[in-house]
Amino acid sequence: MTTPPNPAAARYVAALETAADLLGFRLESFLGTSPAEPTNAADFLRIATEHAFADAWPRTEHLDTRARALVSVTIAAALGVTEPLRGQLRIALHNGVTKEEIVELFVQVAVYAGVARAFEGYQVATEVFTEST
Repeated sequence: MTTPPNPAAARYVAALETAADLLGFRLESFLGTSPAEPTNAADFLRIATEHAFADAWPRTEHLDTRARALVSVTIAAALGVTEPLRGQLRIALHNGVTKEEIVELFVQVAVYAGVARAFEGYQVATEVFTEST
């Protein structure tokens, strides 16, 4: 008797594959839980990963991956969320967004989200730029 396929597990695997394609590296090392976390922590990580990489990123009919990356960097910068911004910058650079375009993006962030927020986000960008040289 064969075991029927698990659609939930397949969805998570597909999300992880999409993330790897977008980032250029595997995401699993960032998704582990520690013994101090409650048992449902893995559920949160799986749900968040699936929502981003199985639901949103694959939707390329109206926004291609490059445009979605620019939007995602802008949102993370405007919100001031450092680690998500770092990841979104990596995705953007891995998917054809240039460093010059990212600088221009921060010009817009400065106008609409504030200069302080833009400078803070741009510091993260300079760190990511260094990684990719």
